[in-house]
Amino acid sequence: MSEKIVILGVFVADTTYRAARQPRMGETILGDGFALGPGGKGSNQAVAAAMAGGDVHFLTRLGRDPFADMALATWKRAGVTPAVSWHDDGYTGAACIHVDSASGDNAIIICPGVGGSISPADIEAHGGLIGEAGVFVTQLEQPMDAAQRALELARAGGATTVLNPAPAVSLAEGMLALCDYATPNETEAEALTGIRVAGIDDASRAAAALRRLGAGAALITLGENGVLYHGAEGAVHVPALDAGPVVETTGAGDAFNGGFAAALARGTPPLEAVRFGCATAAISVTRAGTAPSMPARAEIEALLAATA
Repeated sequence: MSEKIVILGVFVADTTYRAARQPRMGETILGDGFALGPGGKGSNQAVAAAMAGGDVHFLTRLGRDPFADMALATWKRAGVTPAVSWHDDGYTGAACIHVDSASGDNAIIICPGVGGSISPADIEAHGGLIGEAGVFVTQLEQPMDAAQRALELARAGGATTVLNPAPAVSLAEGMLALCDYATPNETEAEALTGIRVAGIDDASRAAAALRRLGAGAALITLGENGVLYHGAEGAVHVPALDAGPVVETTGAGDAFNGGFAAALARGTPPLEAVRFGCATAAISVTRAGTAPSMPARAEIEALLAATA
């Protein structure tokens, strides 16, 4: 199998505000911290996968603006190869992120900019790259028809396909059948199955439902409770790993998906790849930011060895 990882998604510049609580409508409050940095689920996953040792190509659209410069610099540092089309008729995406100062939990508004206009024609233009992938990953910050066409081309080329169905929306009919792995969190799993996920048993039922809907395997990410994996082997709960005090949970799911993809591309068995993804996420939440928080492969392997 090819070890090339191709990820379709959106880059956004994260504007992160820390405060004791979110303001009510019409209210202004003082925060206690601000940061500007690279983000976007697809871009974060690409950075995570590259930092974790993967040969990663990231497919997206960018505007011609300073945020696009930030994107290119971010990918260069991580070792991500961009597959970008440039557009003068819009902006590179941005996100407003509120982080609770005490818990590190977050609430996010995303404006994807030109990345929100990625089309099946963009996918066809990069069909050769997608067809060469060993692992293909996408999410839903770009339009669904583009994601579905990319999954079709990746599946036709023999890639292992991963869909992170975020943000939570209803999927196009037959889309899960194109996915070797679906990786929703609790909220996304409920949106797809109608099953409220409030614990491991609920996650197991939701994962089984996702498989009945066509997914080859379902991985429901449960935050501090780890991941519920349900594949041909049955349902297995993989606990979260402790890498230190939590600073910020923003990007933890992206860290998991990137680490998981990197491990799959090296031929790692699924459950071991899930544990690798959990270690990637565990380290990421001990640091501020999204892309800047993604750990290197050596760090991930050290944590796995220490917790074996």
